[in-house]
Amino acid sequence: MKARYSVIVPMFNEEEVIQITYERLKKVMDDCGDSYELVFVNDGSRDRTAEIMRGISSRDEHVKLIDFSRNFGHQVAITAGMDYAEGQAVVVIDADLQDPPEVILQMIAKWKEGYEVVYAKRLKRHGETFFKKVTAKIFYRLLSSMTSVEIPTDTGDFRLIDRKVCDVLRGLKEKNRYVRGLVSWVGFRQTMVEYVREERFAGETKYPLKKMIRFALDGITSFSHKPLKIASYIGFFLSFSSFIYLFLVLFQKVFTSWTVPGWASIVGVNLLFNGIVLMLLGVIGEYIGRIYDESKDRPLYIVRETKGYPDAEIEDTRKESDYAR
Repeated sequence: MKARYSVIVPMFNEEEVIQITYERLKKVMDDCGDSYELVFVNDGSRDRTAEIMRGISSRDEHVKLIDFSRNFGHQVAITAGMDYAEGQAVVVIDADLQDPPEVILQMIAKWKEGYEVVYAKRLKRHGETFFKKVTAKIFYRLLSSMTSVEIPTDTGDFRLIDRKVCDVLRGLKEKNRYVRGLVSWVGFRQTMVEYVREERFAGETKYPLKKMIRFALDGITSFSHKPLKIASYIGFFLSFSSFIYLFLVLFQKVFTSWTVPGWASIVGVNLLFNGIVLMLLGVIGEYIGRIYDESKDRPLYIVRETKGYPDAEIEDTRKESDYAR
């Protein structure tokens, strides 16, 4: 019998917390009173995460393991979990226990009311630095203002989606994935539950500043063309300003005897304009780079091993979806 609920847990170097995560998830899902599966996706961990999960999977038939051949990224790990999930309702939760597993029961209650997407909105974020809280707040509001898709603020990937939503998401083939944005983009009936995000139980954050910036770029470029429009507006404004300045220089040269010779102003203007041009080229390059990634059409991830799937074979491509091919 297929599981009614699937819980997807992406993992990367989580050996210090994964046992506790499993125990809390198991307790919550046992309390729900229905069949379930726990789909743990090992995203190329370099510690004992995969080894621990193999042992748990051999003892508990509810536990499935998908082991990547290398690190493909958090969003890709979530996507792989959706590809393998069998449940009528699919929950995504990180392994670090900042998102309390007990909230899943509230999500299931909302799903039974008829909602097809139930996302968790953070009221507070314990254990995070002031810098991360401020930058996260700015990013979510900036993304909301730049996109035509209504992406809820102060939400992460912790959410429940219906089977039909999961199948549609499986059919979206883009490489630079921003899952929470894609969930908003596909639509369906959506609601939220509120919760307080806890401090990380153990280990270190898997989103340092460099990954946070990359993640923000994926979110903005995946759902907005406004940076390109802003680049065009800036280019037009600078061209118009330069044209006006040219008239001013010609006026001074022809009708006055006072001109300002010197290299300082010329160098300063050149540096300013060249810097702006390079910045605009960088914005365009971000979009071109993503076009290049899509054109290569490589598989999104490669699976080295699976546990808990009796008839599953090692796959090197994503499963085909019945929707949105």
